[in-house]
Amino acid sequence: MKKYSLTKKTKDYFGITLFQIKALKSFGSIQKGDLGGWIAKEDNLSQFNNAWVYGNAQVFGDAWVSGNVWVSDNAKVYGDARVFGDAWVFGNAEVYGNAEVYGDAKVCGDAKVSGDAEVYGDAKVYGNAQVSGNAQVFGKLKLEFGWCFARKRKDWTVTEVENEEEILLIKDYKLVEEDERITIKISKKSLDALKESGIEIIE
Repeated sequence: MKKYSLTKKTKDYFGITLFQIKALKSFGSIQKGDLGGWIAKEDNLSQFNNAWVYGNAQVFGDAWVSGNVWVSDNAKVYGDARVFGDAWVFGNAEVYGNAEVYGDAKVCGDAKVSGDAEVYGDAKVYGNAQVSGNAQVFGKLKLEFGWCFARKRKDWTVTEVENEEEILLIKDYKLVEEDERITIKISKKSLDALKESGIEIIE
């Protein structure tokens, strides 16, 4: 049995027709008859497990939400994005492009995750943070301000450096002769903060 259906209540979003969803049975914290958020088609939200779209949240394009994911508030998931596992996307957050958010990750506030970016594990992306390109943010990392372009490999460790109003993420992090070294593109304003943190700067 399907867990939800598309209602006849629709709204237009820049030429895209979105349908409000309605629960056909109780599951997770959802009760039979509950109205949810807005999707363009059934291919946007899995009929299995506890994934749900709440409130004014929208899922459209070829985006896919599954697992136990919550998409709520005014959040948007679109393009070819994938959100799965136990991830949450809420607030005014947007996940789009070919981005993937999964595990126990949270994307919220005015954050944006796009391109081929991945956010997973216990990572949290919030505030005005933007994660794009081939970036990967994971573990217990929190990214609140600025842009993350870091490309991550399995044998690398992402490091964060706080500097008042911004959190800088390392680009191309690797181990060199058992010493942790990084190559990072930053503004001159933040150079001293990096040096004070004990990270060696390779120029």
